[in-house]
Amino acid sequence: MHQQKRQPELVEGNLPVFVFPTELIFYADDQSTHKQVLTLYNPYEFALKFKVLCTTPNKYVVVDAAGAVKPQCCVDIVVRHRDVRSCHYGVIDKFRLQVSEQSQRKALGRKEVVATLLPSAKEQQKEEEDKRIKEHLTEGLFFEQSFQPGKNSAVSSGPSLLTIFLGVVCIAALMLPTLGDMESLVPLYLHLSVNQKLVAAYILGLITMAILRT
Repeated sequence: MHQQKRQPELVEGNLPVFVFPTELIFYADDQSTHKQVLTLYNPYEFALKFKVLCTTPNKYVVVDAAGAVKPQCCVDIVVRHRDVRSCHYGVIDKFRLQVSEQSQRKALGRKEVVATLLPSAKEQQKEEEDKRIKEHLTEGLFFEQSFQPGKNSAVSSGPSLLTIFLGVVCIAALMLPTLGDMESLVPLYLHLSVNQKLVAAYILGLITMAILRT
């Protein structure tokens, strides 16, 4: 009865596999990193058997490459890098952990772990630090540039020729005589009414405000 309840979950290849870490990084100048540990967890209520496969098995030694994990337990798998040479720097290898139920041969789930050999931990830290600094400077420049055009435009922009022309016309209109001023020597057709001068004064005020804002 217990087997029938969990049988629907045991579909080939669909069982989640819990492994930590999911990436192994070996440093050539740090011998302590040449041996690392993968931990395989079994959170299920039934036992699992596992097998460790590798894309380049000649470069690694896997202690206990096959075994079993009790229900709700974990097991440590030791991985040693045995071919630390410069020609392998930066090459990405992969380990695959396959798990299955003890009474069956089919793989119920699998998980891949990548492994990389790097020349130096210090160089890696320096590259990461340089990358962070570069990203920080890029962000700083981005924010500066986003605000800078407004400042430049405010300094470089000034009143347009059309604005200046309208201002001069309005000033000239205000200087012309008003209708009914018979003593003026200006021709009668250039005399403006009070309403026309009020409009000219209003437009001149708008132009003055626009010039002051720029």
